[in-house]
Amino acid sequence: MPENQPYDQPYDQAAEQEWLASYDPHAYTPVAVTVDVVALTLRQGSLHVLLVERAAPPYQGYWALPGGFLRAGQEGLAEAAARELAEETGLLGTADAEAALSRVHLEQLGSYGAPERDPRMHVVSVAYLAFAPDLPDPQAGTDAAAAAWHPVSSLDLRPAAGHQPAGAPAETHGGGFDGHTGSTVAPGSDGTAPPEPDRPRTPLAFDHATILADGLDRARAKIEYSPLATAFLRHDFTIPELRAVYEAVWDEKLHPGNFHRKVLSVPGFVESTGTTAERGGSRGGPRARNYRSGDAALLHPALLRPAHEDENR
Repeated sequence: MPENQPYDQPYDQAAEQEWLASYDPHAYTPVAVTVDVVALTLRQGSLHVLLVERAAPPYQGYWALPGGFLRAGQEGLAEAAARELAEETGLLGTADAEAALSRVHLEQLGSYGAPERDPRMHVVSVAYLAFAPDLPDPQAGTDAAAAAWHPVSSLDLRPAAGHQPAGAPAETHGGGFDGHTGSTVAPGSDGTAPPEPDRPRTPLAFDHATILADGLDRARAKIEYSPLATAFLRHDFTIPELRAVYEAVWDEKLHPGNFHRKVLSVPGFVESTGTTAERGGSRGGPRARNYRSGDAALLHPALLRPAHEDENR
């Protein structure tokens, strides 16, 4: 509806077409839109995030979240996020790859639009949070020098002074996690960045430290009150495997018996498959029962982090 048409008048398509014909989009300062993806998965029992090494300025050589510019007029935001994730993880082109991509949980995380966040121009990024089981070794896209799964516990999400590339903003925004920094070395043969604590380390490019910190906060909170922790697991899983997800995401150990009791006390969280695991536990004993995700959309009562349980007492 044209801006000058009263709401109580019938819609005039011809008048709108005339108005659009005279509309000048160049009258406004151009703004670019990108998508960035916080992709989380479990590898070797620890929480990992997918990062790519930038092959060109700005922030050449820095690790960054996978993402790219929206293909204006060709795709929506969620489509762009799924495309970027598929390109960096190699989930393209085959039926198995498409099936794996369909198991990825993808949700919008937030928007980031500070004028100084990108030295090229005003770029607004819409970030997405993704997690799934058994995501494959990454494959760097055409605009990346390398791609690797990085342990979340190895990353420093705080700004680091003296490492800004030429033309970059003076401040890199960031949160913090464990006081460590991410590896800047090439990925290992298993697609995971090998730890080399003596190597110089750099912060993430742009404001990706803030985006990653927000994504971690979202993931930690959502598995308290929703069944999304099961998205990190295969279709069938055991309660110990589910506990391992919570321990990795929350970064703290949980009491096995208490966790088992709490999970089974939440209606619709998990349901038994009637089968058992192929192998028994490491200490012997009967094989664990297999479960699948139930039909609950929310967990009631919620599975609170131990620190949050203490606060509510």
